[in-house]
Amino acid sequence: METVESKLAARGLALPPPPQPLGRYTAVSRAGDLLFISGQLPLRDGRVVWTGQVGRDLTVAEGRQAAELAALNVLAQIHAHLGSFDRLDHIVRVEGHVTSAPGVFDQPAVLDGASDLFADVLGDKAGHARAAYAQAQQPGNAAVILVVIAQVRAG
Repeated sequence: METVESKLAARGLALPPPPQPLGRYTAVSRAGDLLFISGQLPLRDGRVVWTGQVGRDLTVAEGRQAAELAALNVLAQIHAHLGSFDRLDHIVRVEGHVTSAPGVFDQPAVLDGASDLFADVLGDKAGHARAAYAQAQQPGNAAVILVVIAQVRAG
């Protein structure tokens, strides 16, 4: 049986250690059967990898890579909180905040980088509602920040 980890490996990826919060809050908060995952940036080894505005500093394709990395960090948070992906029912909602230059309207295309990763590695657990927002600037000059709600099964 294919696992999330084996599907990530097929894409040349692995779950990183879950990023630590950048302020005084928790990375994941659980309420009933819902996990609320705080904003995840395109962090690797404690630093923001993709910075700046899509349409000025980054192309849409680079923005997609930023969204994919932020999604990988979302998966790391879920895995760290649950201990595995076995109890993950599905991703409920993704809010994507894309740092965008004026006149750029491709935020949904950027966020497809995250949605595609979720679909490829989570399969049926990936279906989610999504909202895309354009921001002038964000913490750490991050190109993308993802805020996610996931549902878990009793276990």
